[in-house]
Amino acid sequence: MFKEVTFNHVKIKDKFWAPRISTTQNTTLPACLQKCEESGRIQNFVSAATGKGEFVGIFFNDSDLYKVLEGVAYSLMHNRDPKLEAYADEIIDKIAAAQQEDGYLVTYYIMGMGERWTDMERHEMYCGGHLIEAAVAYYQATGKGKLLTVARRVADHFDDTFGPGKRHWVAGHQEIELALVKLYKATGEERYLKLAHFLLEERGHGHGVGGFWGDNPMFKEGPAYCQDDKPVSEQERVTGHAVRAMYMYTGMADVAAETGNKDYLSAMEKLWRNVVLQNMYITGGIGSTKDNEGFTDANYFMPNDTAYCETCASAGLVFWNDRLNKLWEHAKYADILERALYNGALAGVSLAGDEFFYVNPLASDGTHRRQKWYDTACCPTQIARFMPAVGSYVYRLSTDGLFVNMFVESDSEIAPDFHISQKTSYPWDGAVEITLTKVPDGLKHVNIRMPDWCKNFNCKLNGKPPIEIVYKNGYAVVAANFNDGDVILYEMDMPTEKMKADPRIEANQGRIAIQRGPLVYCAEAVDNPNFTDWFISDDAKIVTHYNPSLLGGVVVLDVHNPSGEMVRMIPYYAWANRTAGKMEVWLPERREREGLYQ
Repeated sequence: MFKEVTFNHVKIKDKFWAPRISTTQNTTLPACLQKCEESGRIQNFVSAATGKGEFVGIFFNDSDLYKVLEGVAYSLMHNRDPKLEAYADEIIDKIAAAQQEDGYLVTYYIMGMGERWTDMERHEMYCGGHLIEAAVAYYQATGKGKLLTVARRVADHFDDTFGPGKRHWVAGHQEIELALVKLYKATGEERYLKLAHFLLEERGHGHGVGGFWGDNPMFKEGPAYCQDDKPVSEQERVTGHAVRAMYMYTGMADVAAETGNKDYLSAMEKLWRNVVLQNMYITGGIGSTKDNEGFTDANYFMPNDTAYCETCASAGLVFWNDRLNKLWEHAKYADILERALYNGALAGVSLAGDEFFYVNPLASDGTHRRQKWYDTACCPTQIARFMPAVGSYVYRLSTDGLFVNMFVESDSEIAPDFHISQKTSYPWDGAVEITLTKVPDGLKHVNIRMPDWCKNFNCKLNGKPPIEIVYKNGYAVVAANFNDGDVILYEMDMPTEKMKADPRIEANQGRIAIQRGPLVYCAEAVDNPNFTDWFISDDAKIVTHYNPSLLGGVVVLDVHNPSGEMVRMIPYYAWANRTAGKMEVWLPERREREGLYQ
């Protein structure tokens, strides 16, 4: 079993992630906090506490503020900004003042907008879950327990109200399950783990009430919309809303990790294959339709221009695959995590850090642009908590040694008195230098992920080929009696690759996408103003060059067709940061003479 190496023990120093983490603290978090003020999200807690004023916004708005606070906590672990911390403390005081005597805390219902615990779609436990995650993070960051006390009272209220011999409940939007496991691990209170398991087991037994469980034509799928059509251990195919599915699967993985539930493990392997092999875009985006913000009844239905690919869904895919990587120690899960991280999730925020995508299509006529905020603000606030925690995905420890899952220039404390550093220009270059310091007795294996895009690599230990290197579960396993100061040089070939889609994906037939390392590329009109009928022939030549002044520094691809026409391509995550215009990931193999792209 893996031992987690949390991001606060991984000091990222590279030119790719370090600026983004800094931008999150300096720009994204202040922007989100300001919007929470302007939109009434913070005032709702004051009004709920005083009984004065009216509720403003959507019934789940509390959750957005909680996610921003979680992001604040993670940023404080990187840089203990006293001004930011003081502001967060003020907000926490307002949240605590609004809590009811029995522990209940959803401002929508406290302010008389309905009767609590009557409609399972009204996100009461979803809000509670995000409160719990924020509270655990803030306690870990600051040592201050006020918000954690609030969260425990909320969880205790849930446990007093629901469970065996009490009331049934199916959370319409999953999140509480994984949050309760976090609370269990932070407090040692087993009842929180048992409640998480109970809530998962409630699904698929006809307990749903309200919202889409009735005759609302907006929710034609019925219980399948929130993965409530079958017991979770019997589910084999992803259905419904993509974010809800990812959060539920993550909760299942968390419960399975603590309990060894074999039925959950079996179900997740089937679900993973269905999601990744039949319903995931090349960018790591998931959810192909806006109708349900998720999946259709048909596998391989993956249009490009109308792809939904919600930013939160890609983040959820990262969360789930991180858990699966811990459970099974297989690199294929880290491969999917990397794909979703560098493409689907990262595209959700502008380079400046203050504009966001809710939806991430793979083609656009130029009208799809990032926005400063959304009334449903789950994606901006998701980014606010997601970016500072990227370092959590770099390393794992287990009985089988050290696992290197991500390649990021950094200095890290893996365990007390065991340090590791990486030097690399990844994702632009595949060379990674790994230095081990104060190596603990008994470390005999360093497992380095062989990414699914990597066809060839070279490995040296202290300048020479390792005496022994084997391959296991997608890792190159360097076996040795490691000593203080040992250096592993791991060099991955990173050629560009022309990708073709599964023939069952109708939208991509006769089309090519380009990938280099972990990055998927796209063409934008701003780089190709005189070439409106883009195409990439199968025998096109691709020239790469690094442009340090473009889009924060990117490797640009110039695709030269035999006809003499060239298409310039940039990483998908960086699109829509300049002039509005057409964008495509999947380009035709030949000129479209029908004028489809004119």
